[in-house]
Amino acid sequence: MRVRFTPSGRLQFLAALAYVHGDNPEAARKLRLRAERMLRRLSRYPKSGRLIREFPELPYREVVIPPYRFFYRVEGKTVWVVAVWHGAQLPAEPSVE
Repeated sequence: MRVRFTPSGRLQFLAALAYVHGDNPEAARKLRLRAERMLRRLSRYPKSGRLIREFPELPYREVVIPPYRFFYRVEGKTVWVVAVWHGAQLPAEPSVE
């Protein structure tokens, strides 16, 4: 499986890294490394994430790298990361891009 970001998912992830980097560059580096490990896991086990508790009926899943939630969907042989939100944010229903 390939793991890819949608344009909005990529922007959200980069914004999260930039925000963390502004306070603590080392924490940003660790977040990036943990995200890379999580993405490798998803490439092997795409259904390893849990259903989104706010929207369990939708075909999206999430993995958590505290304090961030990575929302994704599986389409064919691709895992699409569609959003990256801080855990304190309440997600809106994901939209198709």
